[in-house]
Amino acid sequence: LWEQATRSPLLVVAPGVTKPGTVCRRTVDFMGIYPTVCDLCGVAPPPHVQGASFKPLLANPDAAWESPAVTTYLPNNHAVRTERWRYIRYANGDEELYDHAADPKEWANVAADPKFAAVKAELAKRLPTENAP
Repeated sequence: LWEQATRSPLLVVAPGVTKPGTVCRRTVDFMGIYPTVCDLCGVAPPPHVQGASFKPLLANPDAAWESPAVTTYLPNNHAVRTERWRYIRYANGDEELYDHAADPKEWANVAADPKFAAVKAELAKRLPTENAP
C-alpha cells in the first residue's frame, strides 16, 4: 500500500486527444482505465464500473484533478493517494499518513499527530466502504 509498491507507469496514446511528449503527474489508478476508454469512445460505462475517467488529463495534463488513486490489498486494507498525501487504513484499524511534500520516501508516519486530523478525515472519505468489491 506504499508508494514504491503501488506506483507504476501508465502510458496512453489517444489520437486526437493526447499530444506527443506530454507527461501528466496527477494521481490516477487502474480503476479509471475502463471509464476512460468508454469516455474516449463516447460510450457510457456500465453501471457496475467503478473509477473516474481521466480523459481530461489526457487532453490537458495540468487540468484540475480531484480524484485520488485508491489501492486495496486483501480485504479492507486500503490506501488513498493524492498529489500530496498518502493515507493507509488497515483492516485492524491501524493508520498511516504521509506528507509527500515533506516526506517523499514515506519514512515519517504522521497519522497520530492531531494537527493532521482534518487531512485524515478528508482522505478517509475516499476509502472504499467495508467489504466493497
